[in-house]
Amino acid sequence: MPHMKNLLRHARGLIRTPSSPVLSFYVRYSHTVTARPSYIAASTEKDPYQYQVGFGNRFVSEALPRVLPVAQNSPQRVKYGLYVEAMTGTSFVAPRSESKTAWLYRIRPSVAHRGFTPLAANADLEADFSLTNPHVQVSPTQLAWHPFAIPHEGSGIDFPRGLKTLCGAGSPVLREGLAIHIYAADKSMENEAFCNNDGHMLILPQQGRLDIQTEFGRMMVRPGELVVIQRGMKFKVELPDGPVRGYIQEIFGSQFDLPELGPLGTHGLANTRDFESPVASFDVDQSPWEIVYKLGGRLFSCKQDHTPFDVVAWHGNYVPYKYALEKFVNVGSISKDHIDPSIFCVLTAKSKIPHHSLVDLLIFSPRWDVSNHTFRPPFYHRNSATEFMGLLYGVYGGRSDGFQPGGASYETGFCPHGVSYEEFNRASEADLKPMRVHEGTIAFMFESSLILPLTDYAIKRSGVLHEHEPQMWDGLGAQFMDHLGEINAELRKTGVQEIKAKKT
Repeated sequence: MPHMKNLLRHARGLIRTPSSPVLSFYVRYSHTVTARPSYIAASTEKDPYQYQVGFGNRFVSEALPRVLPVAQNSPQRVKYGLYVEAMTGTSFVAPRSESKTAWLYRIRPSVAHRGFTPLAANADLEADFSLTNPHVQVSPTQLAWHPFAIPHEGSGIDFPRGLKTLCGAGSPVLREGLAIHIYAADKSMENEAFCNNDGHMLILPQQGRLDIQTEFGRMMVRPGELVVIQRGMKFKVELPDGPVRGYIQEIFGSQFDLPELGPLGTHGLANTRDFESPVASFDVDQSPWEIVYKLGGRLFSCKQDHTPFDVVAWHGNYVPYKYALEKFVNVGSISKDHIDPSIFCVLTAKSKIPHHSLVDLLIFSPRWDVSNHTFRPPFYHRNSATEFMGLLYGVYGGRSDGFQPGGASYETGFCPHGVSYEEFNRASEADLKPMRVHEGTIAFMFESSLILPLTDYAIKRSGVLHEHEPQMWDGLGAQFMDHLGEINAELRKTGVQEIKAKKT
């Protein structure tokens, strides 16, 4: 193995040789030796990894020096006997501005495996949201869920086995639609990786950090951060803080982008420089591994005799990334009226219908509220969008009872909703001084132009479903009726017929 010996001669890290007939090496890298420090996000006590910064950039990363070919992608021979492997996230003929690709230089190619075998179906995982599927249903009312259950430590549920679908639309087979899942796990993945061939996954941890190893490098993601892992990428999830829970937005036929800023100008909302992508790192591990693939909502197993995390260098823009939601730059009204929720949009994904988002990710985080002579909470509304809301941490007032971190609420399109009577009353009578709102809180909303049918798990098996309590609006009486006297007095002055109220 001359190339392996040459590679190991340059290696830094821990080398482990297990006592087995097959010689195996394990070398882990958590840094690059080529990137300039000024372009690398610094590691912290809670996050030991480093990152390249920027949204949608074409990055270059090497874990060993001078591995990447110069002025070409696929030379006849790659340094150290590495293999070239390309990933295309878009069509070959996509416009250059929209093309998503990556070139990986790895110890063994992904094609070196033993084939695929079907796995037992996960009854709580759905990908077909057609109403011909008997396991999904629509609901016109407001629904909510108390915090979803977390497995007790020792249950042995890892990230892929802890996925449960709540609602969605379309199908990954049709390359249009989305799914909303929750995950709950108590076990780190070991010699196993997960690969979602159905769509891009936006993951929002709510409890516990996720130590995510990808083919492009490592990321530590905590509650209050999001991570996007694109379709077809292999990754492994370890749980440094014990049992975890969180939310997932999966999109089938689009990609996440930053919303346009329009009159806001060149910056604001989620700034491009605050997104972070991993730097190259790799393991030298020739032990047995299993890759679990999700395709059309079904699970398949693929065995191989080497780690999938053996990419020594890579370049491209089809790359996973994360973002700290606390960095969001809020904008809002500083004169009057409540602005539309688009000002809270972190990421958006286009649908095939112009001017209708497949999904928007909105967040509600600490900020100033200063508008004058204005009802400051959201006005009562009936939006065309379906809204799915969750709470990462803190307290979000004005919702139904039981809206807690790890829970959720749901309103289908045109379902009337808004704040409770108590919240309405406070906002109507409040002294309108500048005030801080949502202190110590991050809530989020997935807002989609599609109808999102709900799964059997969400309706029947989660055990935490409850309907919004309609009595929260009982106090919203017809205040207009209290003013009929003065109204009729005004009408008499103008010679207009008075209003006569019907008696019950």
